[in-house]
Amino acid sequence: MLGSGIFMASAVLFFTRSVGLPLAQVALGMGMASLVGMLAGVPVGHLADRRGPREIYLLTLVIRAATMAALAFVHTFWPFVVLVCLTQLAHSAGGACRGPLVRGFGGTNPGRYRAYLRSVANLAGCCGALAAGAAVQLDTRAAYLALVVGNAVSFVACAAIITRLPSLPPVPAPQLTGRWIALKDRPFLAVTVLDAILGIQGQVLVFALPVWIISQTHAPRWFVGVALLVNTALVAMLQVRASRGVDTSSAAGRAMRRSGLAFLIGMALIAATSAMPGWVAVTVITLGVASHTVGELWHAAGSLELQFRLAPAHAQGQYMGISGLGTGLANVAAPSILGLLCIAWGAPGWLLMGGIFVAVGLAAPAVVRWGERTRPDSAEAVQIQRSGSRN
Repeated sequence: MLGSGIFMASAVLFFTRSVGLPLAQVALGMGMASLVGMLAGVPVGHLADRRGPREIYLLTLVIRAATMAALAFVHTFWPFVVLVCLTQLAHSAGGACRGPLVRGFGGTNPGRYRAYLRSVANLAGCCGALAAGAAVQLDTRAAYLALVVGNAVSFVACAAIITRLPSLPPVPAPQLTGRWIALKDRPFLAVTVLDAILGIQGQVLVFALPVWIISQTHAPRWFVGVALLVNTALVAMLQVRASRGVDTSSAAGRAMRRSGLAFLIGMALIAATSAMPGWVAVTVITLGVASHTVGELWHAAGSLELQFRLAPAHAQGQYMGISGLGTGLANVAAPSILGLLCIAWGAPGWLLMGGIFVAVGLAAPAVVRWGERTRPDSAEAVQIQRSGSRN
């Protein structure tokens, strides 16, 4: 996450100012890469379930290191497209592989472990973005190449760490289990849809809020960075605490319900700032960001718990691939949806988007109960996996 934060904060500038590609080509290539990446999670997750997640995850890290290093030699459009597609494919595949790894090494309190992972990842990504700012300020090819090489080195370092972990044996699948069970699991697909809609909130503070602050409020422009810093700091400090007690499917459903209400409060506060004086707008937006972040914490806690709780141990990677597909679709759709509602429609659009989050949150507990009723007893399979990881 440190390496990715360094690169993603400057990727567009690297491709346009250092490589020399037009912005339209960069946007097209990165869009194609996102589409390719979304399609990789389910099959690679299934492969990790059957062949062992550590080995497949190692392969994705090696691919990402190689493709990232190769970007230093790109000067034309099609090599750029091929490399960013391979990078995104390996990124999506790696996300699916991490599910079985987290389940295998999460210990007796996997929810707390996942919360620590998210806190550390968020903090590392922020630090990487701050480091990228120095290279952007220099605005030289050498500075941009240092970011690319640094990201490649980060994957090599991760691969070296992963080699120190013991191999996790695949969890035996029950007899008469189909190959693509996640695609046939309607309750889990319904949970994924609700989770993806709530996932649009991830773009509110990084896409909609900066445009809103600059174009619709009297708050100073520099406050855009401060608002994001407030969000990052709160996530790093409070994610573990927010995840306490979210250790069952029903608790996860209730956490998602609470998150919808927090999003509505936060978006209502932000929507009210268009006519406020500058420092009053800063104060109210800060409160809105804090409320939105509380919703983000609850959503993350509930979402992560359901991704693991509703997935059978022998198909964790495949189910993580489905979740990643939903997240990817939400990230693709979010800018258009938020641009229409929050930017084009103004305050009523912010309230409508908040209302959508509330409706989805209110529906979550019932859909989660449906999922619980259809779960087979997988306690034996989980015990087999934990026994294997200890050995």
